[in-house]
Amino acid sequence: MNINWQLRQLRLKIVYYGPAMSGKTTNIEQIHKRIDPNNRSSLVSLKTNEDRTLFFDFMQFELGKICGMSPCIQLYTVPGQEYYKASRKLVLRGADGVVFVADSSAARIKDNLESWLDMGSALNEMNQPIGKIPLVVQYNKRDLVDAVPVRSLHQSLGIGEFPEFEAVAFNGEGVLNTLKSIINDVICQVQKELQ
Repeated sequence: MNINWQLRQLRLKIVYYGPAMSGKTTNIEQIHKRIDPNNRSSLVSLKTNEDRTLFFDFMQFELGKICGMSPCIQLYTVPGQEYYKASRKLVLRGADGVVFVADSSAARIKDNLESWLDMGSALNEMNQPIGKIPLVVQYNKRDLVDAVPVRSLHQSLGIGEFPEFEAVAFNGEGVLNTLKSIINDVICQVQKELQ
């Protein structure tokens, strides 16, 4: 959380984390399409020639007042490819909340677990262990023919009691419900810290 007391502005950072091609960027693109252009920034996306996220995707948008301050929500994604591990840590630093985007494909269970463990390790290094920072889990690509049942995905990742949502980010299904949940959890945490 970053507060500008002079402007009475509160900046909140939410990071979408998950394996490569799980739908993190697609989530941000769908959110960008659905928010009034007067209340959001442009979408900044650094991509490779193969249209893969190179470093991060970023957008910000504004909400009503929180504790008399104007909140500005900043959304980031991390690159999922293994060789961007250091970049993922940089993007995750200072996060107020995290959305973990799991790929529902049976072929991606190992990738999901590696990414979940990597996220947990990075958060621990930042003294923000899983359970301390607001976290929402999204099971994306539920439309795939080989989609693993949510209960199996939950068990394979060893996920505790976090809000969970099914999604098909490509068409926007479940995207806004996931976003609303993480924003609500982050705002609740911020209100506790400001009191």
